[in-house]
Amino acid sequence: MKLVKRDISCTERDQSGSVVLIPEEAEDMWHAYNMISRGDVVTASTMRKVVTESSTGSSTCQRVHTKVSVKLEDIDFDASACHLRMKGKNVEMNKYIKLGAYHTIDLELNRSFVLHKKTWDIVALDRLELACDNARSADVGAIIMQAGLANICLVTSSMTRLRARIEMVIPRKRRGSCEQHDKALARFYDAVMQTMLRHFDFSVLKCVVIASPGFVKDQFFEFMYAEAVKTDNKLLFENKGKFVLTHASSGHKYALKEVLQDASVANRLADTKAAGEVKALDSFFQMLQNNPDRAFYGAKHVEYAAAQQAVDVLMLTDELFRAQSIATRRRYVKLIEAVKDYGAEVKIFSSLHVSGERLGQLTGVAAILRFPLPEIEDEDSNEDDDENDDDDEEPAVDIYARQGSGSSVDEEEDVGVSATAAASSSSE
Repeated sequence: MKLVKRDISCTERDQSGSVVLIPEEAEDMWHAYNMISRGDVVTASTMRKVVTESSTGSSTCQRVHTKVSVKLEDIDFDASACHLRMKGKNVEMNKYIKLGAYHTIDLELNRSFVLHKKTWDIVALDRLELACDNARSADVGAIIMQAGLANICLVTSSMTRLRARIEMVIPRKRRGSCEQHDKALARFYDAVMQTMLRHFDFSVLKCVVIASPGFVKDQFFEFMYAEAVKTDNKLLFENKGKFVLTHASSGHKYALKEVLQDASVANRLADTKAAGEVKALDSFFQMLQNNPDRAFYGAKHVEYAAAQQAVDVLMLTDELFRAQSIATRRRYVKLIEAVKDYGAEVKIFSSLHVSGERLGQLTGVAAILRFPLPEIEDEDSNEDDDENDDDDEEPAVDIYARQGSGSSVDEEEDVGVSATAAASSSSE
């Protein structure tokens, strides 16, 4: 994302302002989707269908190119195509569009747009810096495969994009003849290799991970470089050192989380955002298993830990900041500001990343604490016990009050004696 102009106060939080941005690649649409909220005003060039009527009553229809400012009411993002569409009311006078009329804007690559927000909170500013950081490009290419199935993915700093899925039927080996099996496997490996070369830009990738159960990855790697020798593919030979072979439990996309946790892959990705998120989430699950008093999840628990200044690493998914309720967004923005004030680390996970999907299954908010804290339920139960103890003590206070009133206790004792004497006489 290219930042053309920035008109936001840098000294005070929650100030209105605008920025002029140019999306340069498909992933920039994802950043824009997380930056833009309902109620924001977006100014961009667009096409409008205009119907004109002549003096004779005939009408003509034509599409005109114009610039429009729209106050957004609906935002849609297509993750597979990285396409962003926004709908809202026109807020500026226009030759072709009436004030208050609805219009839909489709953001286009390499076309500038202006984003005006009433409140640039800390989350929006961090997203702006992330989107405009040129160093955060594609981190790793991944091929997760098994016999007859391959998922080819690009793992970037913000999302995991499935570029292609290849499925083929591989016949089983038959006793005395493996020809059909070997031919089908060769066709499958060739299709995976050609798809990889079509979708991977080796000039920006830091490494390419090939993962599979068993020896499928090794066989594919040998086949690929045997074909590279036949076709004199210099690209593969120049980037041979970028390939990393590792184990995966299956060829499905969900196995990617295992791949990113592998030590050999983690060393290659030590300085990337994706590896940092995976490492932080893995540390959280280990803490939850070994020392649960230092691992909290859920908004209520994490807010309680933040109030005690106990949060060391705060983890949230970006879905929380796309909520329709403004109060919900402000709630989590305040949580981030509170923990940052005393030096805690904040990580916002992409919901399109495998680590973000795992965190989303855990309420979307979690924290690793600096020191152990009792759970909220434990405190509530302790308070309830204290209240019950107080209730039990109240009758004793009443008794002591009656004793202080004088002869009332003696009268009760006399009544008790007389009742006992009456009972003994009746039995006789």
